[in-house]
Amino acid sequence: MKKRKAILAVLISFILTILVVEPVWATTISDLEDQKRQLEEEKRRAAELKQQEQEKYENASDIVDSIQSDVDEVAGEIDEIDAALVETIASVELIEEEITEKKEQIEETTKELEEAQAVEQEQYEAMKLRIKFMYEKGDTTYLQLLLESQGFSDMVNKAEYIEKLYDYDRKKLQEYEEARQTVEQLKERLEEEMSELEAQQHELEEEKESLEIMLAERQEVYDNYEVQLAQARQEAAVYRANIKKQNDEIKRLETEAAQKQSQIDAAKQAEEEARRAQERALQNQQSSSSSSSSGGSSSGSNYASASSYSGTGSKGQQIANYACQFIGNPYVPGGTSLTQGADCSGFVWRVYKDFGYSVPRTSYSLRSAGSEVAYSNAQPGDVVCYAGHVGIYIGNGQIVHASTQKTGIKITNATYKQILSVRRIA
Repeated sequence: MKKRKAILAVLISFILTILVVEPVWATTISDLEDQKRQLEEEKRRAAELKQQEQEKYENASDIVDSIQSDVDEVAGEIDEIDAALVETIASVELIEEEITEKKEQIEETTKELEEAQAVEQEQYEAMKLRIKFMYEKGDTTYLQLLLESQGFSDMVNKAEYIEKLYDYDRKKLQEYEEARQTVEQLKERLEEEMSELEAQQHELEEEKESLEIMLAERQEVYDNYEVQLAQARQEAAVYRANIKKQNDEIKRLETEAAQKQSQIDAAKQAEEEARRAQERALQNQQSSSSSSSSGGSSSGSNYASASSYSGTGSKGQQIANYACQFIGNPYVPGGTSLTQGADCSGFVWRVYKDFGYSVPRTSYSLRSAGSEVAYSNAQPGDVVCYAGHVGIYIGNGQIVHASTQKTGIKITNATYKQILSVRRIA
């Protein structure tokens, strides 16, 4: 009996042990499985964060590349300005060389003028002596000379001598007249050269002013380039730091990046719409300006308006014909009036403006307007460009241009000086 009780007690103890231990095992496995699942989830999230971190880094690299592209573009613009600066300096040097040559020619002409004046004075003094000898004593001297002849042969010889004296006087008188004409021609030539020199000096001042503006713009672009480069490097460093240090904000940064992209897309769309609206407004403004300019030029003067030349040949021929009606009007430095006065570039600018074309105001800038053509293919209306000067080609190897303050607007052979470029606007 005792043996059965002992066996029963062992069985009950075993059963109780099983009943108590089984829940403990179940709880431990569940926790391990939960921890495993949690580790797997954290691993998955870590993998996602790693992928997002890589994508963000690549995006930052794209931004750096974009900024570098902008820097390269600015550097390209600086190169273009450098090229324009070199061309401008070359143009200024060319004009200065021409002015130096003109001054040397004027010095030589002045010497020639002084020599001609000396000849004039010498001939004048000789004529005074001759006139005093021949005419102040009257004709009795020659008559007495003939009467005192020793014979017919002697009288003939003396008569020939008297005739030679008269011939000599006439010859000297003719030489004096030629010397005087030479002096007058030299004076006129000197005045014309001085007038051209003054006109070129005015154009040179415009070129220098343009050069100073270009230098200021170049310096400003260079300074901006330095600032943009520093900002680009700083922003790139910030992006790299964010990639390494802010993994917990990657999702938020991606959301912000998407928002930024949406804002950029919206801004680009708005910018494009604004640009198109501005182009339409500019076209409407240009049409209105062209109409008002054409209407204004036809009232209050004896000159035909630009619109009255329509239908009279090609547009270039119309421009040439229109420009020729202002021949004889004055040259005014800095002026743009076809009637009250204009300089060379102001004359070209105003003529084209009256036909609705917008062209540069300076002779240098006109060398890059429109399209370039060879001089052999020049047509009426083309702009012929020189160093510091411009004119409008009218055909037959001639131009109409605002020449100098002395000669005003006139027609000149197109090859009167070296041609740098021929530009076709119309």
